[in-house]
Amino acid sequence: MRHFNTEGPVVKEDHYLIPPLDRVDLEEILRLIEWKKYFVLHAPRQTGKTSMLLALADHLNASGNCRCVYINVEEAQVARADVAMAMPTVLAELAFQADRMLGDASVEALVHEVLARRPAATALKAVLMRWCATDPKPLVLLIDEIDSLVGDSLVSILRQLRSGHLVRPREFPQSVILCGVRDVRDYRIFSAQDENYTSGGSAFNVKAESLRLGDFTEAEVHALLVQHTRDTGQAFEPRAVQRIWDLTCGQPWLVNALAQQACFKDRSGRDRSRSISDAAIDEAKETLILKRVTHLDQLAAKLREDRVRRVVEPMLADTRAPLACSEDDLEYACDLGLVLRGDGEVRIANPIYREVVPRQLTYVAQGSIARRAASFIDMAGGLDVPRLMADFQSYFRQHSEAWGMGAAYKEASTQLLLHAYLDKVVNGGGRIEREYAMGRGRTDLLLLWPRGGRWGRGEVSRHVIECKALRAGRGLDATVRQGLRQTAWYMDRCGAESGHLVVFDLRPGKTWEERVFRREERCGETPVTVWGM
Repeated sequence: MRHFNTEGPVVKEDHYLIPPLDRVDLEEILRLIEWKKYFVLHAPRQTGKTSMLLALADHLNASGNCRCVYINVEEAQVARADVAMAMPTVLAELAFQADRMLGDASVEALVHEVLARRPAATALKAVLMRWCATDPKPLVLLIDEIDSLVGDSLVSILRQLRSGHLVRPREFPQSVILCGVRDVRDYRIFSAQDENYTSGGSAFNVKAESLRLGDFTEAEVHALLVQHTRDTGQAFEPRAVQRIWDLTCGQPWLVNALAQQACFKDRSGRDRSRSISDAAIDEAKETLILKRVTHLDQLAAKLREDRVRRVVEPMLADTRAPLACSEDDLEYACDLGLVLRGDGEVRIANPIYREVVPRQLTYVAQGSIARRAASFIDMAGGLDVPRLMADFQSYFRQHSEAWGMGAAYKEASTQLLLHAYLDKVVNGGGRIEREYAMGRGRTDLLLLWPRGGRWGRGEVSRHVIECKALRAGRGLDATVRQGLRQTAWYMDRCGAESGHLVVFDLRPGKTWEERVFRREERCGETPVTVWGM
């Protein structure tokens, strides 16, 4: 039985899949190979890079015009900067794959011979030159996980490939594709031998192009899901298909993981007579986040890096300008797949990542928030949001200073305290949807609560919480006026039944008596409760 793939390359007999070569401009890739180019393919983790490379190798070998071998150099990562340790590992992988993919067992003996006679720093070039000389058919080399290598090990491989480039294709691979998360030009590598940093672009200045593997399109998401329906008879309701797209924006691993959870891991989803609903997809999303699955956990771990923090913190802090974010920081966060740039905005790549970021940053601290959803449920089973916000206002006054002292994202500590509090309370029975991006000057939160504990259309109450930070140089009244307009607009967009504007007064010298208040305001005909903190 086929299923949705969440680990490793796709296998057509085992997995629903979008043909990997359909996801790239194959004509362009083949043209670059024909023109004897060395180039880069990069994309975030678990987007299908390895599947694409393996499919390309099969395509090239089937054509009969060249020999193509795929190698994964990740095993050499443990060598770190030790070239003498890394190079035999890389060459052993080359020999293994040459035998497996091409039936050429001669490379193993060649590797042993070269390593016995030459220094490790020149061994890759020597093996490739001698191997190419044994067959007039040109060789294409695909190197996966190239950026798993570091230091002199990485510099050595790049420089050997650059040196051999001069004698291609008769004495060296006609074309080489380097594949990793980042473009090789963005590598900043410390060479112990040179006692200096060098860039990947300098060590591999023969790169002709840099190609990026994108996410699924909306049509590809639909095409993937319909394969399950054809195989099992179980349909995805239109709202479920749309929900998967809305939550993932086409990120391949997320698409597969949501569908796999809803159709195979969730017990009720295994009943093929039942269609998959949007509620089932939301439940699958929550399960993946709470389980801290590897894909999300790896991404969340990157939040601890300073260059990621400099990009994400301004989004959470509601500031209109980056705090200390460079172009390289942005490129790095984009290459990780964590953020997107477009329409004049830098934003978290998809709603699931937007959910994971604040949860991960407050995961440990949430344990100290002694609040439960049951304390804020009214007699009809609804969420008493005014009571919830009043309690948070009191909690914020007591704990915000201590919270800020221990926060890794200090500029966003007040906003993260609200995220943590709501996560602890609302996710006990409801759901939070978040919108934040660099330069927006606000954070939009939508609280969804099932009346009587029942998820379903027409049974969910919606409450907007708009967050704004009031900093030095701006007045309270102006901030509230702007916030009221933004809150009313977001309420209208979401069909919310109540709206709350939270103003964090971060101006120095203000007392708690000045900062803490509650006002009932209106924007046109729309009532909004304003909470000062």
